[in-house]
Amino acid sequence: MASEAGNTPMMRQFKELKAKHPDAILLFRCGDFYETYSTDAVIASKILGITLTRRSTKKSLNEPHMAGFPYHALDIYLPKLIRAGKRVAICEQLEDPKKTKKLVKRGITELVTPGVTMSDNVLITKENNFLSAVHSGKGACGVAFVDISTGEFFTAEGSIEYIDKLILNFSPREVVIERGKKSFHENNFGDRFFFSELDDWVFTEEFAREKLKSHFNVRNMKGYGIDHLRNGKVAAGAVLQYLAETLHNNLKHISSISRIEEERFMRLDKFTIRNLELIESMNDDGKSLLNIIDKTVTPMGGRLLRRWLLFPLKEVKPIQDRQDIVEFFYKNKDVRDIIIEGLRQTGDLERIISKASIGRISPREVVQLKNSLLTLERVKNACLEADNPLLNETGAGMDLCKPLVDRISHEIDADAPIAVNRGGVIASGVNTELDELRNIVYSGKEYLLNIQQREVEATGIPSLKIAYNNVFGYYIEVRNTHKEKVPKEWIRKQTLVNAERYITQELKIYEEKILGAEEKILALESELFNKLVEYISLFVTAIQKDANLAARLDCLSAFSVLAEERKYNRPQIDESDVVDIKQGRHPVIETELPLSESYIANDIFLDSRKQQILIITGPNMSGKSALLRQTALIVLLAQIGSYVPAEGALIGVVDKIFTRVGASDNISVGESTFMVEMIEAASIINNLSPKSLVLFDELGRGTSTYDGISIAWAIVEYIHEHIGTRAKTLFATHYHELNEMAGSFSRIRNFNVSVKEIDNRVLFLRKLEPGGSRHSFGIHVAEMAGIPASIVKRANEILAEMERVDTGRAVSKPIEQITTNREGLQTNIFQLDDPLLCQIRDEILSLDINNLTPVEALNKLNDIKKIIRGR
Repeated sequence: MASEAGNTPMMRQFKELKAKHPDAILLFRCGDFYETYSTDAVIASKILGITLTRRSTKKSLNEPHMAGFPYHALDIYLPKLIRAGKRVAICEQLEDPKKTKKLVKRGITELVTPGVTMSDNVLITKENNFLSAVHSGKGACGVAFVDISTGEFFTAEGSIEYIDKLILNFSPREVVIERGKKSFHENNFGDRFFFSELDDWVFTEEFAREKLKSHFNVRNMKGYGIDHLRNGKVAAGAVLQYLAETLHNNLKHISSISRIEEERFMRLDKFTIRNLELIESMNDDGKSLLNIIDKTVTPMGGRLLRRWLLFPLKEVKPIQDRQDIVEFFYKNKDVRDIIIEGLRQTGDLERIISKASIGRISPREVVQLKNSLLTLERVKNACLEADNPLLNETGAGMDLCKPLVDRISHEIDADAPIAVNRGGVIASGVNTELDELRNIVYSGKEYLLNIQQREVEATGIPSLKIAYNNVFGYYIEVRNTHKEKVPKEWIRKQTLVNAERYITQELKIYEEKILGAEEKILALESELFNKLVEYISLFVTAIQKDANLAARLDCLSAFSVLAEERKYNRPQIDESDVVDIKQGRHPVIETELPLSESYIANDIFLDSRKQQILIITGPNMSGKSALLRQTALIVLLAQIGSYVPAEGALIGVVDKIFTRVGASDNISVGESTFMVEMIEAASIINNLSPKSLVLFDELGRGTSTYDGISIAWAIVEYIHEHIGTRAKTLFATHYHELNEMAGSFSRIRNFNVSVKEIDNRVLFLRKLEPGGSRHSFGIHVAEMAGIPASIVKRANEILAEMERVDTGRAVSKPIEQITTNREGLQTNIFQLDDPLLCQIRDEILSLDINNLTPVEALNKLNDIKKIIRGR
C-alpha cells in the first residue's frame, strides 16, 4: 500500500515531471533545497556523499528515499553527477511561494548531460566539451560534433575507421546514436563513451535537411560545403534534435557548421596518438607532448592547440604561413610581448558570448566581456602596426565591437555582482525611475533619523528610537518610564518587559514605500539587464571571429616562446619525399633530464630513393625507442607550424604517421599481446602511402624467435618492394638477422645506437651510427635493474654456452649441457670421491637425533668443525 507521503500533491507533481525524463536524475527544487527522491535519491547519495533518509513516520519503510542539498551548492554537486555519466533534469519553482497559497508551480528548466552543459564547474578550461552524433548509412558513416559552450559545430563523412579516428581525436563526452544500435557502435567505436539514444525517425535525411535549414535559416546547405555529405548531415541533424530534447532551444551562437576535410590533415590513428603520448602520458607521473609545448595564455588558445596537435596540416602554404608568424614573433619579441600580455588579460570570449546568446551570462561576465574587448584593442593595434602582412590581416579582421563596449560601460556597474538578484548591476544615470527608487532605499537611514529626532523633540522622550524587524516592520520603541508621554495616535504593536513598541501612520507609509522600492529595483534591474543581454547577442558572430583570431595568435606566439626557451629552430617544409633532421632531440625527454645531463642529439635522413628504411639495432636502454618517437614528434611539430627541437630539418610533407611501439594486450576481448601487435601492424600495412612515416619498435617479439624474425623480415620487404607502400620507415629491432637485408635491398640501411664497454660495464652513448649491432647487452640491463647477482652470473654462463654453439665451437648438445649444469640442480657432495667428506658423512649418519641433547648436539657440531679444520 502506497504511503501517504507518496501521494501528496507535491509527490504527484514530482512523479509527473520525472516521467518526462525517466532516465535522468531529477533535482526537485523545494524552497532552499534541491531534493531527490526514490531511486534518484539512492543514486545521488552514493555519488555525492550526501545523507539518504526517509520521513520519520510509522510507515517509514514505505516512504520514498530522500537526499538533498542546498540550492546554492548546485555548482558543487552538479559537476559530480555529470562526471559520473548521469543526465540531470533541473526542476525549478516557477513562481514565488509567498504569492501563492496553492502548490508552487514547478517545471524542468534545463536538462544537463555529459555532452550538454554550460556550467563552468563541469567544463575544463582548455578542453572542448563535445557532444557527438553518429549515423551509419549505406557505404559510409557520418559524424557530427558540437560544443554548446563555444558554438563550434563540425561534421564529416567516411569509413568507419576514419570516423573512429575523428571520435578519438575529438573525444566527445557523449555520443548520440539511433535507438537499438548501441551494440553496433560499441563494437566499432568502443564502449568508452556515454551513449544517448534517439528514435530512428531522427536519423533520416529528410528530417536532418529540414532541421539544419530551419536552424541556419537557409534554403540548402551548399553554402556550408556539406550538402553532399548525406550521412554527415543526418548526424548533424540528430545533434540539433538532441539539443532541442534537452531543452536547449536558444542556439543562436551555433551560427555555422564546418566540414572536417580529411584531405587537409595528416592522419594519426589511435595507436599513434597513444604511442607518441601526444595528449596524455601512458605513465601516471609522465608528461605528454601537449604538456610540454602548451605555452598558451587563453582558454581559446589552449583548446585550439589541442586540436592542431591532433590534426596536423599537410599543405605546405598554410604551414609556412604559421611559421612566418612564429618567426616574426621570434625576431620581434617586443611586439610578441604586447600581444601575449593583451591576450593574457582576455577572458574566454568563446564561452562568454555563448552564455550571452542563450541568456545565461552573469553581470560580472558582461563586465569581463567588455574588458576583454578593450584589451583586444591593444592586440589589434600591435597586429596592424607589425611589419608582417599576415598579422596585418589578422588585426584588420578583429572587430572591437565599440557600440557594445560603450553600452556596457554606460549601463553596467564596473563592480557588478555575479548574479542579477543581488542588485547593484545597473549603473547610476541609466534609468531615472531606478535612480529615484535607489534614493528612497539608500537615503532611508537618514530619513528615519530625521523622524526620530522630530518625535524626540515633539514628545520629550530622549530615549525614543526607531528600529525594524521582520515581524512588525518599522516601529518606535519607548521605555516604560516614558509611556505617559506617548501620543494617542500612536498604535501599540508589542509589549516588552521594560518597553513598548508602537507604529505610526507615517512609518506604515514609509515601510510600504521602501519595501516596494527594493522589489521594484530588482525587477527593473533585471529588465534592463535582459535587454542588454539581447543586444549583446547581436554581436555573437563578430565576437566568435575575434575569439578565433585571438586563439590563433595565442598558439603562434606560444610557439615562438617555446622556440626561445627550448632552442628550437624553424624547419624547411616542402613537397619532397625527404625527412632530413640534423641533431634532433626528443621534446619531452629533454625537459625531464637532470640539469647536469644534456640530451644526446642525432641525425636522421630518410627518402624514397636511397635510404627509405633504417634497420636500427642496439641494446636495451640505448635510446632506440626515443629516437623513433622523436623523429615522429619533430615531423608532427613541423606540420602544425611550430619550430622543432633540432639544429635544422627539411620535412617533405608527411600524410600519415604510423607507430607500432611496445607491448600491450586486450585480454577482455580475447586479444593477446601478439594479437594486438599484429592488429596494429595490419592497420599500418593496409593504409600506407609513399608519403607516410612508419615507426616499428620491436615488431614480432610476442612470438617465437623464428616466427618473429620471419614476420618482421616479410613486413620490411613488403614496405620496400611495393611501389604504393614505399613509406619512410624506422625499424628498431633486436633481431640482428634483419641486418642481412641491407645487402639485398637497395634502400635499406643498417644503423645502431652505440655503446662502449669499459671494465666489463656498458656505457650507453645513445648516438646513432652506421652499421648493425650484434649485441643486445640485455644481461647488463638486468643487472642494472637489480636482478640478483647469482642470476646475472648464471645468465652470462648460459649466454656464453649458446654463443659457443652459435659459432660452431660446441662439442656437445647445447640444451643438454645447459640443463645439466643449471643453478637449481647441484651434485650430491657425498657422491664425490673425497675421504674427508665421507668421514663427515659417517659422523652425521651415526647421530641418534631423537635422543640427542642440545649440549651433545653442540659438542658433535664442534667435532665436525675440528675435522674440517684439521684438513
